[in-house]
Amino acid sequence: MLTHLPPTATGAEIAQALRRDGGVIVDDLASDELLDSFFAEMAPWVERTGVGSDDFAGRNTRRTGGLLARSRTAQDLVMHPTVLATCDDFLGHVTSYQLHLTQIIDIGPRSEAQSIHRDQWAFDFFPFPTGYDVQCNTIWAGDDFTEANGATRIVVGSNHREDGLRFGPEDTEPAEMRRGSVLFYSGSVYHGGGANTTDAHRRAINITYNVSFLRQEENQYLSVPRATAATFPKPLQRLMGYRMGAYALGYIDDLRDPLAVLDPDVVDHESNAFGTATQADLAQAAARARSAPES
Repeated sequence: MLTHLPPTATGAEIAQALRRDGGVIVDDLASDELLDSFFAEMAPWVERTGVGSDDFAGRNTRRTGGLLARSRTAQDLVMHPTVLATCDDFLGHVTSYQLHLTQIIDIGPRSEAQSIHRDQWAFDFFPFPTGYDVQCNTIWAGDDFTEANGATRIVVGSNHREDGLRFGPEDTEPAEMRRGSVLFYSGSVYHGGGANTTDAHRRAINITYNVSFLRQEENQYLSVPRATAATFPKPLQRLMGYRMGAYALGYIDDLRDPLAVLDPDVVDHESNAFGTATQADLAQAAARARSAPES
């Protein structure tokens, strides 16, 4: 069964449950006031969003992205300290991670269930080794999640299973949770949106993070206008992708910090292509390589 943790849970505790089960629920992490503000800011954009064009996207499901460009409150969700602490631990085997996608998923009434899948299949179905996770994902409950209204369904423990498997609803467990709670799940766990058999909408906020050497699913550089991104706090800018992904990965022109695109006066050697911090990253990478088991 999916574990429920209190809002006081640490990132290490959440990451531990993630590694074990592939998914874990943290109850009551966002207030009603924060969610009310977020959905009010996003309402015009949701209204303009069409439904999905195929069964996977959901023919009665609206998926509204670009949250950082359209909602000030979205920053509080993307940068939530508990979420980032979990990502720090769960994705701590890489040099850095980045924002992968931001999206409202609004499953309409009488909607069919989504097919069971792994989110990491977005990377061209590359068969990542079992136990090597490349995503740390969140689904914030914008409404109470129930089995009847389409709560996300998880194949608990399937993050330890091989790739390319097929599962049906009978193999899954609904992630039932109160509004404001968060389902953390790995990119390697099999899951899917549930069937909404009610006459009401089921809203979720899907915010995911991935290792920085892989491409983002939502192109943050184009989803968020540069002038808007330039007003964000620097930690958020770096999380969006204005940083080095690893040693010499992602610099601009003459080996400059990517953040210089938003702030030409930036002086931050932390992510310079060949700065001292990245030399330390190289040393850490070499140490990891030496300690890795032989294949």
